[in-house]
Amino acid sequence: MKKKTVLLGTVVLFMLLVSLTLFSKTRTNPASPPPVDAATSGPAMGGLVAGPGRVEPVSEDIKLGSELSGKLKAVNVEEGDAIHQGQVLAELENDDYRAQVASAAAEVQSKQATLRKVLNGARHQERSEALSSVRAAQAVMDNAQSEMERRQRLFEAGVISREELERYAREYNVAKAQHQEMVEHHSLVDDHAREEDVAFAQADLKLAQARLEEARAKYEKTFIKSPIDGTVLRKHHRNGESVSNSSTVPDPVLTIGDKSVLRVRVDVDETDVSQVRVGQKAYVTADAYGKQKFWGRVVQVGEQLGPKNVRTDEPTERVDRKILETLVELDKGAVLPMGLRVDAYIEAR
Repeated sequence: MKKKTVLLGTVVLFMLLVSLTLFSKTRTNPASPPPVDAATSGPAMGGLVAGPGRVEPVSEDIKLGSELSGKLKAVNVEEGDAIHQGQVLAELENDDYRAQVASAAAEVQSKQATLRKVLNGARHQERSEALSSVRAAQAVMDNAQSEMERRQRLFEAGVISREELERYAREYNVAKAQHQEMVEHHSLVDDHAREEDVAFAQADLKLAQARLEEARAKYEKTFIKSPIDGTVLRKHHRNGESVSNSSTVPDPVLTIGDKSVLRVRVDVDETDVSQVRVGQKAYVTADAYGKQKFWGRVVQVGEQLGPKNVRTDEPTERVDRKILETLVELDKGAVLPMGLRVDAYIEAR
């Protein structure tokens, strides 16, 4: 019985010593927070709000697709390439679109020539020809008038019959009508263009120009250009593959982003949202980098709670908890892979 009592006392004393040792280690390093469980980030720990997050570029991921469906003629970049704004990253097969631009441009030139013709009127040669016709008709009319007047005098003298006089009178009337016709034709050729003719030609030209702009716009859509200076993060398609512009099923060709500054999109648990403010210091850690801390600050706090963004494979993870998206901007110089899952800690003090 005495031996059992001594043995029990020894066990109790050993457990007490172990507990004191663990407590002492905890007291010597109180600032080191335990790892964050992505499933249950929990309330603030020692003045820190903890939550899981993912690394992303300051521009967020930009997925570039084509506004037109077709086959890729060329994808000019590879993953990791630096790119600049306006650079052509990929190009669709576009021979047919180029031909449409050429056809529309030719139509514009034709309509411009038509408008100039309307504005300028007849050529000098046409004006000269019309004037010559007037002069010739004038000479014929004058000659017919002289003959008619001479026949009038002969009729009055009783030398010719009335029928002969009337025949020469008819010839004069015909010559007079022909002269009037030539005068009106010359006036038409020599006059300025009518307002309605000019308006019609101008409208026709504007329509052709609009068709040219439409053809050029479609042709430009065959080139996929970068909207920012950044880096190619992912290449989804290669030369010769077909792409679609379906709005229901996104089909990006490339994913790009600006990695000059990195951000972490943190899932802050709904129980901690009152402790997070813009400007608070924060740091993140990742299993791949051991105990290394990457510091930054909170630059944006969401306005609406939503479902979790970062999930784990833990069977005990609670998926019914709501989170508030919070952006932590890391200090310049931080180098982390895009999409890396990290544990974020925000100083709530």
